[in-house]
Amino acid sequence: MSALFVSTAAAAGVPTFGYQIVEAYPHDNRAFTQGLSYVDGHLYESTGRAGQSTIRKVKVETGEVVQRRALDSRLFGEGMVNWGDRLIALTYTTQIGYVFNRQTFEQLGTFRYPGEGWGLTQDGKRLIMSDGTSELRFWDPETLQETGRLSVTDNSRPVDKLNELEWVRGEIWANIWQTNRIARIDPRTGKVVGWIDLAGLMSGVYKLDPIEEVLNGIAYDAKGDRLFVTGKNWPKLFHIKLVRKR
Repeated sequence: MSALFVSTAAAAGVPTFGYQIVEAYPHDNRAFTQGLSYVDGHLYESTGRAGQSTIRKVKVETGEVVQRRALDSRLFGEGMVNWGDRLIALTYTTQIGYVFNRQTFEQLGTFRYPGEGWGLTQDGKRLIMSDGTSELRFWDPETLQETGRLSVTDNSRPVDKLNELEWVRGEIWANIWQTNRIARIDPRTGKVVGWIDLAGLMSGVYKLDPIEEVLNGIAYDAKGDRLFVTGKNWPKLFHIKLVRKR
């Protein structure tokens, strides 16, 4: 059994999981988290809001930002993912994406896409993008051209507001914007095969804006089988395990 899951007891229907906190780490509460990935021992994080958007390399255990690049002040940064020695980053409404060198953060180029940019991940073959709707887009990672789309449904109903994405053990995991839920999505069918309920994860001691400062950020350490989650302007990053609820 994977260390990521505390219990995987069989049950009818789409299962729901809660969580067990393994460890809580510091997280920059000025980071309006839009994208989060774990690569070679560090987190790579993109943050949003015009005038505050950045890409960052972060130490997991301390939250220290060891490398940082600010985006143009006119841009609202969105999701980001690694592809080889590059970082591919989205912007919200400007329909422009950016390519950076992962080691130096040097800008290597730009590209265009229609509509809004929200989340971004990859499955080792394709980039996978969300745009705030119930559709996911697949891109060729070399040409950055769209190659297909996938409609996401739960019991035949569209699941919209798909936001930050992560590829976890053969599934696409997606934050649902302005909720405490993560959808586990079958990449072949688009069907939700599980829900993760993270209600109560961030202590009520911290007064967070329920509209803006919401859960957003999933990073998976495949080698260590560790799952990290955080939110926009959250002061904590959590390493969690999933616990079967039903």
